[in-house]
Amino acid sequence: MKIAVLQERRPFEKRVAATPDTVKKYKTLGYDVTVETGAGVASALLDAQYQAAGAVIAPTPEATVDGASVILKVQRPMAANEGIDEMGMMPRGALLIGMLNPYAALEDLQAYAKQGVVAMSMELVPRITRAQSMDVLSSQSNLVGYKAVLDAAEQFGRAFPMMMTAAGTVPPARVFVMGAGVAGLQAIATAKRLGAIVSATDVRPAAKEQVQSLGASFVMVENDETKQAETSGGYAKEMSADYKRQQAALIAETIKKQDIVICTALIPGRAAPRLVSREMLQSMKTGSVVVDLAVEQGGNCEMSEAGSVVEFDGVRIIGYRNMPSRIAVDASALYARNVASFVQLLSAPSGGELAINWEDEIVKAVSLTRDGSVVHPQFQSVS
Repeated sequence: MKIAVLQERRPFEKRVAATPDTVKKYKTLGYDVTVETGAGVASALLDAQYQAAGAVIAPTPEATVDGASVILKVQRPMAANEGIDEMGMMPRGALLIGMLNPYAALEDLQAYAKQGVVAMSMELVPRITRAQSMDVLSSQSNLVGYKAVLDAAEQFGRAFPMMMTAAGTVPPARVFVMGAGVAGLQAIATAKRLGAIVSATDVRPAAKEQVQSLGASFVMVENDETKQAETSGGYAKEMSADYKRQQAALIAETIKKQDIVICTALIPGRAAPRLVSREMLQSMKTGSVVVDLAVEQGGNCEMSEAGSVVEFDGVRIIGYRNMPSRIAVDASALYARNVASFVQLLSAPSGGELAINWEDEIVKAVSLTRDGSVVHPQFQSVS
């Protein structure tokens, strides 16, 4: 049974869905693996490394997916109107695994069904103990939080730690992290390691202890509403207009004192909540930096622009696209391991073939299409 690994062609994407290490794992499981030539180059992985691990290198995407039972991607496949029809190449009945972004690409679900592929979206892996090794959102967000602090440091005109010198003392930078999920917590830890004074906010009361355990102070309006501010899946809920007003007032006072603000707040399937207004930016010191990690979902910061570093009233606002791809070597390694763990879940104990339990809660959570139909409950309205 053949597993195919395609090169990523979408803009700003440097990751790859399998590494030589995971190719070895697939070979151990009894699969044949074909990798499109050049698929790993942007992640510092050469064709020769894949060959040494046991993969066959194919010269074209068509040859890569020909006869494949499983097709591995990072991002959703390209359509005919996007320059190359990756979707049209996929064999009927093949299993497509990737971060398919179904909330933002609803039209693709019908395309998967029409093509007859079994589409599985890795962002939908439930946050349960058994699925931790498959949790692509956590693995990628962890790196994003780290990289956000480095990007901020690059744009910031001062040092992070306090430095006492014969010429005088350099004060420490003040960093404020908005959203204490996986990315936010890693941003806190990284900023602390660099010597900054760090504070953070989140609507979930459970985040307070995590933030404080990393040595940061916690900023939050605490009331009865915050007790129900977290979903069963561990994500933040949309808060009421009154709560947003109170929180915005507190944040406005906090932001005035900060040098760097890192925005990480996302709600699955919804536009990113607006956390930093134009007025807040105008209250910040000249030379301050804002990193908006939610820029591709509308942005947490009012003046951020996707794909750009812009300056507003003396504040630099970073809105890079596809942040995990900015640290592609490690992001690919972690993503590939997540996918390999998922493929192992789908495989027969004897190896070499799929034995999918369609009633497994992980499988049900990620399955978008099957047998020519949209099967995921959240997206069946598009069928």
